Amino acid sequence: MTCLAILGPLAAAAAILILRRGAAALALLGAGVGLVAALATLARVASGERYSAVLPGLPELPLRLVAEPLTAVLAVAVAIASALILTYAAGYMRGERGGPRFFAGMSFFVAAMQALVFAGDWVLLLASWELIGLSSYLLIGFWYRRPGVGSAATRAFLYTRTADLGLYVAVFVLIWQAGTSEISRTLETGGTAAVVAGLLLLVAAAGKSAQAPLYGWLQDAMVGPTPVSALLHSATLVAAGAILLIRAFPLLPEEALLVAGLLGGITAVITGVIAVAQGDLKRLLAASTSSQYGLMLLAVGAGSPVAALFHLVAHAAMKSSLFLGAGVFQSARGSTAFGDLAGVGRGHRLTFAGFTVAGLALAGLPPLSGFFSKDAVLAAAFESERAWLLVPPALLATALTGVYVARALRLLWRGEGGGAPVSGAWWMGGGLTPFVVLAASLGLAGEPLARLLGAEIPQDLLSAILGLAAALLGLSFGWTLSGGRMPGPLLTSAERGFRIGSGFYGLVARPALALAAALDLLDRGLHGKITTAVGRGAPSAAHLVDLSDRGLHRAVFGVGRASLEVARATRVSDESGIDGAIRALVRGTRRLGGQARELQTGLIHRELLIAVAAGALVLAALAVGAIGAGGGL
Repeated sequence: MTCLAILGPLAAAAAILILRRGAAALALLGAGVGLVAALATLARVASGERYSAVLPGLPELPLRLVAEPLTAVLAVAVAIASALILTYAAGYMRGERGGPRFFAGMSFFVAAMQALVFAGDWVLLLASWELIGLSSYLLIGFWYRRPGVGSAATRAFLYTRTADLGLYVAVFVLIWQAGTSEISRTLETGGTAAVVAGLLLLVAAAGKSAQAPLYGWLQDAMVGPTPVSALLHSATLVAAGAILLIRAFPLLPEEALLVAGLLGGITAVITGVIAVAQGDLKRLLAASTSSQYGLMLLAVGAGSPVAALFHLVAHAAMKSSLFLGAGVFQSARGSTAFGDLAGVGRGHRLTFAGFTVAGLALAGLPPLSGFFSKDAVLAAAFESERAWLLVPPALLATALTGVYVARALRLLWRGEGGGAPVSGAWWMGGGLTPFVVLAASLGLAGEPLARLLGAEIPQDLLSAILGLAAALLGLSFGWTLSGGRMPGPLLTSAERGFRIGSGFYGLVARPALALAAALDLLDRGLHGKITTAVGRGAPSAAHLVDLSDRGLHRAVFGVGRASLEVARATRVSDESGIDGAIRALVRGTRRLGGQARELQTGLIHRELLIAVAAGALVLAALAVGAIGAGGGL
């Protein structure tokens, strides 16, 4: 059943590419199969079962799928998010060209993400990690004909690929130390190897989860379709970094935890400020995603992976609701810029109501899910030995969340309502509404989640009070923010993402693209020269081949003629020489035989005479021999 969570979406992707029709229905069917399989796996695991499957892989490095509480919870989160977002996409993508390519890419992405979630060995996890990176590149660049889309997809790919080097080296270190690729056994590694591997895993997680300084690609990736943005930001691509650290938590030594907590806190604050400064709704939500995943890394650094997981699950519902609501507004106004969306909430009140619920949940107001999940993060920070380092950025990030949520709500509500009718509104509403319900109610899942994982959700009264106060303060400030814009000199720098010059793009991506272009020119030049040289030399080579062929033809015929002459000479000598000698011998033998027969007359006296004569000859011969040998008798 676990394999169906992967095979369902994968089979849907294959069927879509082969049939080229009914793409949305096939994608939904595959997502439905995957959801049923994930829920069945969670039910079995909740009843106490733990099981795995071993598949053929590299020599002495088999591939493993593992069904345990953590992987089962993550698989259900991925399956629910993908099924609802694909439902929404059936309406959002209506009338768009390239539907089969879009839905096949989405289904393949979901299959790769489920393989990553269930991976029980580093080889399968690496393969899945690469596949979700490739899929995200194709999905972000879906509208590749539009200006800037291709470069944004390439930028996202290069940012994450650069950080992926950390994962490769970390996996090499762990397998070398443990002698196996099985994840659970490699997590027992200690000492210097654990420190090195832990820090390298953090580099990979920072790339995928858009942490400082690698957060810029996530905002640029908003050029893709809104369902793609929702899927990437919910429980899949951007979640992969946090998932990696949550799964690897038993390995992480204190040094790695300290760096993870500091990196998460810094990212949460910086990207929170960037979100406040944005003039585009989707870019605001993208910066918010980096900030919220920063809080998850902070929770891991504080020593509570269960708090990070709780916030990850709740955030998937909240952020998906916000992105899907933004897609409705975009369809109505043809843009996501705040200048074009002013008052759109008045014309789409139901969507705005759902957007408001999800936004207030993200800000951390009770009794919505974000209040409980964010409180778990704050409580973990308060209980940590490094509370003096982790609590201030956690509270500041909470306040900033309230600021940008209230600012977005204010800008979407104020102004004249209206807008073009939204095509496929029923499908879009069918995907959005369950997300809003989950964003409101998932706070109730904290305790059952903790029991399933055999852990405790951190709770602290002081953290709850301070977190709520920070959220209310941020919401109040954001709603009253003059002109809906950040005051002061931070505005311009924050809008650009605090990039120095061209930022990481200029430092890594642009040189990499320049190198690729240079290698492409070199390859084309070599190809052209080789083709030209071959073209010029071909007639000469053909003439030489023709001459050699003619010479070989003459040589073969010469050898043939010589062979015929030898054969003729052999026949003549055979007929006139050997045959004649044999015939002469036969004639002589016959004559001798005839003469011998004449001696056989049958007359006794004649035969006695011949015998006496023969005896006399014998005696004479003996006598002559004796005289020669002894000189006398």
